[in-house]
Amino acid sequence: MEWLNYHHLFYFWHAAREGSVTRAAKKLSLAQPTLSAQIGQLEERLGGKLFHSRGRERALTQLGRTVFGYADSIFALGGELLAVAAGEHVADGRRLVVGAVDVLPKLVVYRMLAPALARKEVSGVVCTEDRLERLLAGLATDEIDLVLSDTPNVTFAHGRAHNHLLGESGTSFFATRTEARRLSRGFPRSLDQQPFLLPGEGTSLRRGLERWFDEQGVRPVVVGEFVDSALLQAFGQAGVGVFAAPTAIEAEIRRQWAVSVVGRTDTVRERYYAISVERRLVHPGVLAVVHAARRLLEHRA
Repeated sequence: MEWLNYHHLFYFWHAAREGSVTRAAKKLSLAQPTLSAQIGQLEERLGGKLFHSRGRERALTQLGRTVFGYADSIFALGGELLAVAAGEHVADGRRLVVGAVDVLPKLVVYRMLAPALARKEVSGVVCTEDRLERLLAGLATDEIDLVLSDTPNVTFAHGRAHNHLLGESGTSFFATRTEARRLSRGFPRSLDQQPFLLPGEGTSLRRGLERWFDEQGVRPVVVGEFVDSALLQAFGQAGVGVFAAPTAIEAEIRRQWAVSVVGRTDTVRERYYAISVERRLVHPGVLAVVHAARRLLEHRA
């Protein structure tokens, strides 16, 4: 069996945390050439560079980020072992920071994140909402562990951010129970000239709905446009208009907002992505989110 030199890994871990071999060497009371040589041996063992130069700082490569994730878990676990042996109380796990694109339905985000809270390796979940570009900037600076989006990353960091397709869902249309009974007859033609609540411009669901309306030859009357999906659904519950949402969360929407299904279509499909700086996901919280998302979206055409 081949073994990893954990002294080399420990030195790399410190250099990665400090963002500088010089600072890490000073903190460890080692000569800088000695520390650099130890990290060089680790790179030889792993078969790739762990750092690349960025001005006076040293930034992690893709391999470096992956190795750092493992090292962080390994040395955190070692510290926990010592604490437990000393009879100390140890808080569970690592915090998980997730960025969700602000146009994602709140129920979808909740269903994806909830299983991470049940993992003992995760001490807590921090979720922030924003535009994709701003979230990707946080991902680049390691402020965010994972980004959830309805569109893949196509421009950020020249491919250093990896798209993980979680799945896709068809679309269901909802209205108050009285209106749903009326409109379900003759769907989708029944939507013509009916009050409709649209998601905000630029969202994949908005684009898909507009194409579908054209294909079906129906012209709903747009009475509201919303970036916040929960606010849109609140207006729908009040009977202001028909609204659309992923079929994957159809049951939750019916239960939470006391609305009924007008109809469904497989043509308007929304995809969901997890975006990370790692090609291979290792954070236990991230893995919990990804597995939950794929279960949610499985067979939800």
